[in-house]
Formats: sequence, structure tokens, C-alpha cells
Amino acid sequence: MLTILGFAMIATFLVLIMMKKMSPIAALVLIPALFCVFVGQGAKLGDYVLEGVTDLAPTAAMLMFAIVYFGVMIDVGLFDPVVRGILRFCKADPMRIVVGTAVLAAIVSLDGDGSTTFMITVSAMYPLYKRLKMSLVVLTGVAATANGVMNTLPWGGPTARAATALKLDASDIFVPMIPALAVGLLAVFALSYVLGLRERKRVGYLSLDAVTETETVDEKVLVGAGAGSGSGSGKASGKASGNGTGGGDHSAPSYRNEDGETFAGLDPNRATLRPKLYWFNALLTAALMAAMIMELLPIPVLFLLGAALALTVNFPNMADQKARIGAHAENVLNVSGMVFAAAVFTGVLQGTGMVESMAKWMVSSIPDAMGSQMGLVTGLLSLPLTYFMSNDGFYFGVLPVLAEAGAAHGIAPVEIARASIAGQPLHMSSPLVPAVFVLVGMAKVEFGDHTRFTVKWAALTSLVVLASAILFGIV
Repeated sequence: MLTILGFAMIATFLVLIMMKKMSPIAALVLIPALFCVFVGQGAKLGDYVLEGVTDLAPTAAMLMFAIVYFGVMIDVGLFDPVVRGILRFCKADPMRIVVGTAVLAAIVSLDGDGSTTFMITVSAMYPLYKRLKMSLVVLTGVAATANGVMNTLPWGGPTARAATALKLDASDIFVPMIPALAVGLLAVFALSYVLGLRERKRVGYLSLDAVTETETVDEKVLVGAGAGSGSGSGKASGKASGNGTGGGDHSAPSYRNEDGETFAGLDPNRATLRPKLYWFNALLTAALMAAMIMELLPIPVLFLLGAALALTVNFPNMADQKARIGAHAENVLNVSGMVFAAAVFTGVLQGTGMVESMAKWMVSSIPDAMGSQMGLVTGLLSLPLTYFMSNDGFYFGVLPVLAEAGAAHGIAPVEIARASIAGQPLHMSSPLVPAVFVLVGMAKVEFGDHTRFTVKWAALTSLVVLASAILFGIV
């Protein structure tokens, strides 16, 4: 009964948000509450929710201060050189823009944090997609899938969890998987090329000069990118080719490079730039990333300290600090609210025993004849299970059972562990991943639209990774 109700709850949630009958926050809260009553454990709903909130509170804190930190870094111009390099490659060709999105997302994903990746990628690419009237779900879909492949890095989370759960060395899991993951990343680039060609056919090959001469932009670029001296809450009212002066201009105006080419991006004249502090901010960010990788302190603490230091050094005036915090407050509230709403969903799933019941049913459904193919089975199961469950739930709850079943048929636990990370490209678009709400929120894309567009491509990428691992004899 718990198994049926668990699948029914997940299906109800996905259907309602994809049909836009409910907002993600409302669906994440109300649907599990209703099913908790159906299970007959309504009296324990409060305990389940508090337990879920307690588990996700560090994640919410990390996202809150990470948004502030990287928002400030974007404001002060730390990522402008990277953006300019990507924009020089992209120009105004939709195909190049989509490929550039995949490349940028893959590069930034090296830090192992999805939220960081999405903040930087969307801030850089959002103005181009808006100027050329390109589909924003292409932006979110490509970024999420590229990040999903890179999320398998040992410091990204899943690989470390698999190693911990099966008492293995993370390098023994990750290093042999590099060829398969490289093929997966190439598949993402190929996908972005195809989607880019579709976008080019739909919107045409335009010049940014032509676009900026005719278009008036009322959208503000999120995370304060290109903000003027004000709090960042105003609307852009001038032409897209404006110079970004004035407190509320977030229009991310165009600018010319040394060859006279015009690119839409972050305003090089915005009042928040701190060119004299560029190397301080670069070193601070590098130190922060190094401290995260070395696990010197919990990640929420690192971002809290980093955000406080970045604000104090770059904006010593109290009014300027308040303005920067205010510029990013909307994103902080949206993302943290979504995380705590997701805590209700995960709290009920785990507290009622639905997750455990669903996992046991799926594992018990594996035919005995498939025992010798447990690597393939594990890889295939990783797609739906890491989408409908948290990584912790899958790697610490289900993976040991799969490894046991594989060992009974002579399959080494390390092969099971390698197969288990194949589903990560799909996992990064799961409603249980807080970072995906950073992505869709910043790109102003409905989560249901993102899900409808991305799931099929992300699942295909996961299957490419799995097939490559089997073909290369890794699994």
C-alpha cells in the first residue's frame, strides 16, 4: 500500500506542476500533506515536516549565502572576463549561444556546486536569450544536463556518497568512469548543437546591433547582474543599448569589443564594478572553492563567512551593503522558500516509509535471470530512483542492497558503484534538488515547462553514459 501511495504522490505532484495547476511550492507542501493523511499518519505530519526541515536547513543556509556571495561577485565584475570570452564565441548565432551555454555550465561545474554553476551560467547567458527571443527552457535544460554529467566529480557528492556507502575509494569509482562521462559530456554538446540549430531556424541568425536598435527590454537581469547604483529593484526603461546608468537599470546593455563587435552582456560601466579589487575577489573565490574541496569547514559556514567578507571589502558603506543584499533578496527568498517546501515532500516520503517501500519493491522486482547483469540494472534504476529520491536516500538506502544482490552473482561492488552514478544528468532536474530551483527561478522558467523539456534529454544523456560504460567494459 505504501508503495502504491508513494508512486501516486510523486505522479500527482509531477502532473499538477507540469499542467500548471499548482505552483511548485504549493504542490510540494499540500500534496504530501494530503497523502500523509491517506497513509493514516496525519497526526505525525508535524514531526515529519520538522525532520525534513532540519535535514535541509544547512542546504537552505548554503544556498542563501551562496546566492549573496556569487551575486556580489557578479556585481563587482569577477566573471566579466569569462562572460566576454563566451560572448565572443557566441556572437548572435543561436546555435553558438546554446553550445556556449553547455560549455560554460560544464566549466563552472568544476567547483562541484550546482547552485554556483546555475547562477553564473544564467547571469551570463540570460541577456542573450532574451535579446534574441530564444527559448529559455533550452537554457535551463542544457545547463542542468551539462551540470548533471559534471556532478559525478568526486567532490560533487554522488561519487563520494557511493564510495562511503560501499566502503570504497572514490577514485576507484570515478577515474575508470572518465571515458564514459566524457562521452556523456560530448552527447550534451551534440545535443546543444542540435537544439541550437533548431533555435537558429526558429529565430533566424540575427546581429545584436539589429536587435538592440529595435527592442526595449523591461526584464531585469537576475542576481543583480549589470545593476546600477540603486537597490536593483527597478525596471529597465531605456533601449537595450543604454549605458546602464541609474539606480534601477538591469537591462544588461550591449557593448563593443576591440573589433567593434557588439555583444549583449553585463554592463561594463555599472556602478557596482570594483576593478581595483579584482584580484582580491578572485583569490577570495579560489580560497573559498579550495576550502570547500578540502572540507575545512561546513559549506554553509564557508559561504556565510565569504559573503560577509565580500560585502565588507567591496562595499564598506552600510547603505551600499544593504542595496546589494536587497538586489539579491528576491532570489534568496524564492530559493530558500522552495527548499523548505521540498522539506515537506522529502519529510513525508521518508517519514511514512514510502521511499523505503518503493525501493524494496523495485529491487525485489528484478528477475533472478538479471542477476548477472546487475551493473546494467543498477544503472537503469539510478535514473528513476535518483530522480524521485534524494541522493542520500538512493546511495545510502538502495545502493547497498543492489551491491549485495550483485555480489551474490559475482559482480564487484565497485562496478555497481560506477553504474549508480549514470543517472546524475537526470537527477539534476529532480524537484528534490534545491539547485534546480535556483536555475528556473533565475531564468524565469516555470518548473513544469523545464521538466517537460529537459527530462527526455537528460534521460537520454544518462543512457549514453551507461551504454558507454558497458561498451568500454567499465561496468
